[in-house]
Amino acid sequence: MEMTTRNLHLDSKVDNCDGVINRNGGDMTEISVPLSHSGKRMPQIERGNLYRLRDRKVLLEDKKCLCAWALGTALLGTLLMILHAELCPFIYQPGSRYAFIINCSISMSTGCLLILIVAFHYKDIRLFIIDHNQVDWRIAMTSRRVLGISLELLVCAIHPVGTYWEVGIPAPIAREGVEVNSSNSAPLCVSSRHGEVLLDTELLLSALMFLRLYLVHRTILLHSKVLLSASYRSIGSLNNINFTFRFVLKVLMNKYPARTLMVFIFLFWLIASWMLTLCERQTQEETGRMDTALWLIAITFLTVGYGDVSPKTSCGKVVCLFTGVMGVACTAMLVAVMTKKLALNKGEKHVHFFMMDIQISKRIRHAAANVLRECWLLHRTNLTKGNSGEHRRHQRCLLEAIRVFRHLRLKQRKLRDYASEMVDLPKMQMIMCDLSANWNNSYRELEQRIISMEQKLDELGHCFQQTSELLAQALRYRNPEIR
Repeated sequence: MEMTTRNLHLDSKVDNCDGVINRNGGDMTEISVPLSHSGKRMPQIERGNLYRLRDRKVLLEDKKCLCAWALGTALLGTLLMILHAELCPFIYQPGSRYAFIINCSISMSTGCLLILIVAFHYKDIRLFIIDHNQVDWRIAMTSRRVLGISLELLVCAIHPVGTYWEVGIPAPIAREGVEVNSSNSAPLCVSSRHGEVLLDTELLLSALMFLRLYLVHRTILLHSKVLLSASYRSIGSLNNINFTFRFVLKVLMNKYPARTLMVFIFLFWLIASWMLTLCERQTQEETGRMDTALWLIAITFLTVGYGDVSPKTSCGKVVCLFTGVMGVACTAMLVAVMTKKLALNKGEKHVHFFMMDIQISKRIRHAAANVLRECWLLHRTNLTKGNSGEHRRHQRCLLEAIRVFRHLRLKQRKLRDYASEMVDLPKMQMIMCDLSANWNNSYRELEQRIISMEQKLDELGHCFQQTSELLAQALRYRNPEIR
């Protein structure tokens, strides 16, 4: 009986160490238990943190994929809308089969985009729950988040639906001797018999589809090396820096300023030009062509405004107004970038100011020599009396030489003051670093000396104690002999 109990106890120990538990008459159930580096089981809190980190990494990867797919779907729907607007009045008529197929494709891409947006925010809410170690998902649904999701779904749901009104209605035919010309048709794939209200609505919905490009900044943020780098995030968390699109944009503008600005300006010109042609087609003006619209957008963006062409519709005027505002902002950034590129760095400034100081010093020596020469010539003319004209001429030359000398001295002083201002801060920093290093060395030396003095005092005390003991022993031995 004792042997059986001991064997059962040993079997239970072996099962617990291997992660296997024997239950219900020999059923073996395997349980994986994470072990630490020393081979021991990890605490429950540490295992939970590891699981949270793993789930957080998976959710971040899912968010990246969903955002990329959403941007691709949004761009596909926008390209289909542009293709539909360019081909409809000229290649096929409103209400035809091709118009209906393309419009259905736009609607299907819009539906897929909405599903991807909902899935993205679902992952975002799960990530919020993991980060804050919460259980109830309703804690993450703040009023601001709900408003943002609703506004985002509303923006992504916008797309032209005028083609559905044309299904089953034949193309316009000539009536009472009036010939229908395709060049005078509506600017969008909607027949004119529905009225200008539907045309304006289709125009507005088509232009508002470009609001889907807000997904670009989210994609750049989630795919940037700044957000994915662990070193960036750790140092940023220590300095209380939020990794938003503004921070990523600042990093891009500091690393690739010219490239970023040129790409943004080029894409903005193309989009604004096409929107202007879309607005101006119904007026049959020159601004309804792409080349003229691109010229008008360029001169408006650069704030030149020759006045040779101008928008005629309210929509076109709004587009040009927005282009002018963006042009002022981009011009200011371009000026800042060019100023930064043309500015001298620290080493170049030191070299430049050093060479200028040498040149000014050389000119000061020449000016001082001219002052001495004019003084000698003036003194020589004073010795020879009767030549007042030459005396006045040397006086004027002396005053001019003194003025040049003073001007050069002032210029040298200003140059050295400006150069000293540049060097003062690094020099002061170097001096403070040297002083702190010297103080640390002095403190260590003083500490070592105090420790050595304490050791020597201990040795002296020990020696005094031994000497007193020896003297006491000597006196004990000497007293009986004296007696």
